[in-house]
Amino acid sequence: MKPLLTVLAAFLIPVLALAADEAPKDGPVKIEVAEKQIASGIQLLDVRTVDEWETGYLKGAKRATFGEKDFLAQAKAAADPKKPVLVYCRSGKRTVKAAKELRDAGFTSVLEMEGGLIEWEKAGKPLVKGK
Repeated sequence: MKPLLTVLAAFLIPVLALAADEAPKDGPVKIEVAEKQIASGIQLLDVRTVDEWETGYLKGAKRATFGEKDFLAQAKAAADPKKPVLVYCRSGKRTVKAAKELRDAGFTSVLEMEGGLIEWEKAGKPLVKGK
């Protein structure tokens, strides 16, 4: 019985560790990780202005303008605070500040796309254009 448990543990530990690496966590993520999270259906929150939004956004994203008085109300209307959310802006600077506010407001898992849409486009990734 012990050898069987040892073999089982030797197999399961790496598998569980790999699964933990794939799970969304708080904090910054590289474009490649963001792309995987988007493909898995994570909530997307664009924290740019309406004018910026109209220049292009990530497919499936909702918008809440960081810096407006009702930012948190907009964010809570756009995304479920109990589910993981990926936040982005143009360059990543507002993303960090917005993510902190979201966490402080009770969002349980907030990922920040490093480099924002600038890096996304540099990597050749698509945007939805228009309204």
